[in-house]
Amino acid sequence: MVNMERLIKNYSCGEITLLEIFEEIARQDGYVSFDKLNSLSRELRIPLAKLYEAASFYSFLPTAKQGKYIIRVCNSPSCYLKGSKSLIAFLKKELKIGLGETTKDGRFTLKKASCMGCCDKAPAMLINGKLYCSLNKSKVREILRGLK
Repeated sequence: MVNMERLIKNYSCGEITLLEIFEEIARQDGYVSFDKLNSLSRELRIPLAKLYEAASFYSFLPTAKQGKYIIRVCNSPSCYLKGSKSLIAFLKKELKIGLGETTKDGRFTLKKASCMGCCDKAPAMLINGKLYCSLNKSKVREILRGLK
């Protein structure tokens, strides 16, 4: 469990940043919840809206409960031109969710992401930090089967 008192003390002393507090909460809880932000707001005397704005700025910092597998499909120009849009549509249909949503069974969360650094092997996606490149619907279907 996150020791909020320790985090707040370290922040107040200038030893850590808000981002480090958010990361620690996400590491422990899986995401930065509204309740945690509300507690931080009261303790640090920072408006809740400012904390939420700061936390939600970072795309890799979840502010809502996530699935067991977080799928991030690259949507940079290279990936887009090589078919990431159709892969996203395929994943939405296959998983029966929209972007930013989590499947009812809590297994998958689907997100778009910026460049993953493998433009020469586009399109690409990350699943829980593991990179997959040169994708097509068949490869994605096979990857999903391995995760279920």
